[in-house]
Amino acid sequence: MGDPTVEPMYEDGTGLLTIGALARLTGVPVKTIRNWSDQDLLPPAARTPAGYRLYGPDAPARLEIVRSLRDLGLGFAAIRSVLHRERTVAETAAQAADALDAHIRTLQLQRAVLRSVAARGSAAEELPAMTELARLSDRERRRIITDFVEDALDGVHAPAYRSGLLAAVPDLPDDPTPEQTDAWTALIALVRGPELRAALRRLAEYSARTGPAAAGETAPAAQEQAAQQQAAVRVAELMRERGEAAVAAGLAPDSPAAEPVVAELVAAWIPTQAGTADPPAADGPGARGRLLEQLETAAEPAVERYWQLLCAVTGRPAPPRWGTAGAWTTAALRAHLRPYELDRSAFDGTAPDRVTRAYEQVIRDVSALVAAVRPEDLDLPTPCAGWTVRQLLDHMVWENLMAASIAEGTPRDDLAADHLGADHRAAFEDSARTALAAFTGSGMLHRTFGPYEAPGAMLVQQVVVELLAHGWDLARATGAPTGLAPGVAEETLAAARRIYGAAPRTEGGSFAPERPVPPGASATDRLAAFLGRDPA
Repeated sequence: MGDPTVEPMYEDGTGLLTIGALARLTGVPVKTIRNWSDQDLLPPAARTPAGYRLYGPDAPARLEIVRSLRDLGLGFAAIRSVLHRERTVAETAAQAADALDAHIRTLQLQRAVLRSVAARGSAAEELPAMTELARLSDRERRRIITDFVEDALDGVHAPAYRSGLLAAVPDLPDDPTPEQTDAWTALIALVRGPELRAALRRLAEYSARTGPAAAGETAPAAQEQAAQQQAAVRVAELMRERGEAAVAAGLAPDSPAAEPVVAELVAAWIPTQAGTADPPAADGPGARGRLLEQLETAAEPAVERYWQLLCAVTGRPAPPRWGTAGAWTTAALRAHLRPYELDRSAFDGTAPDRVTRAYEQVIRDVSALVAAVRPEDLDLPTPCAGWTVRQLLDHMVWENLMAASIAEGTPRDDLAADHLGADHRAAFEDSARTALAAFTGSGMLHRTFGPYEAPGAMLVQQVVVELLAHGWDLARATGAPTGLAPGVAEETLAAARRIYGAAPRTEGGSFAPERPVPPGASATDRLAAFLGRDPA
């Protein structure tokens, strides 16, 4: 009679299998077979008189197909379309793979959001903004940015500017890092605020006003436009390099030595304006005023932040920050709206031994002032640009350190850092010793610096002028006598007139207009007045 545990077929000899026999034969539970039958994936071939399902000899093979497709994650509808020959296995597999890819991307994004939340220690209030990223599809995320751009530029005819913004709509990678999810969250917060919207509109309006369409001209062909854009990028990079180099060298934007830098930048910029309305033909007040307007219009911190975040989201290299160089170039243009020849006589007449002696005498008297500053004096106002005593001392320490770093060939770029620390006396004395050692030990006094070969002795003379003038500021702030370094104050005033005599006195510049002095004023008082302070 055979093995009684095996029930190969129904007892009527038709070769049909009961559901129990099919389950034992395939290892698929009875409950699962019944469910798949109800889903029309495995229809019974017949039923017993009592209504129980019976399956034909092809049922085991069909059941294996269903199980395989279920193991691969396919749903009932997809499997049914294969079994009913509505779609091929290949078509169904491709569709399922695409769906699985989308699901994997969603899971990866959810994981990235969770990692970001964990790394940041996010509060509960931050979770809605963070989880929104995980809920949105790629298309929905792109739509947020495109809708924002279209709304911000609505009604402004600036097609090139608009297309540039829309071409840069970001796509998150399939498996974003926590930094990329953070950048996306910050980007959404930025585009939903009013500041970026207003800034982009101002830039678009400027583009509409100055572009070819504003002059009734035909827009350049795509190839020509691409060439102009590349040229503009090169000029922007040149401006950044020159501006950062000028800041690193301690070159004041309204000093006479800044004029050749401005002339070089204007000459490089003029050819990029060929396709604009009424392009300038040569350097002059018109060209410089127009470049200044461009830079002032483009100085939008929110827009710079927008591009930084876009690059962070997509993983592209971030564009160089324009802030330091842009501020210097803008200030230099504002101070030098009319071209003029640099008077190189300002570079002459500074004897290395005399400037060293002057530095030592100024440092001696200013150090005594600094040593007398009490902790409670640090918050006192000073005559210098609204600075407190602490801010003034920090700047004086930085001037010493900056000059020393130039002498050593490694210009500092940490103007915004705290150079004073907890002990203002020690910080100033240390910086003065460092500067004097660099001046005398590096050969700086006998070398030249920068593309215009400014003598090192003149750069040190500038430091002397600055420290004596700021020493005067400190004396006025603390009620001390202002007649500092009488042995060298007169020659320091003469050096200031020689170096800065041609410097424009512009709003926001280094020097306010020269002030009158009372009869009998000391040389230090007259230096302060020459540099725009009121000695009365």
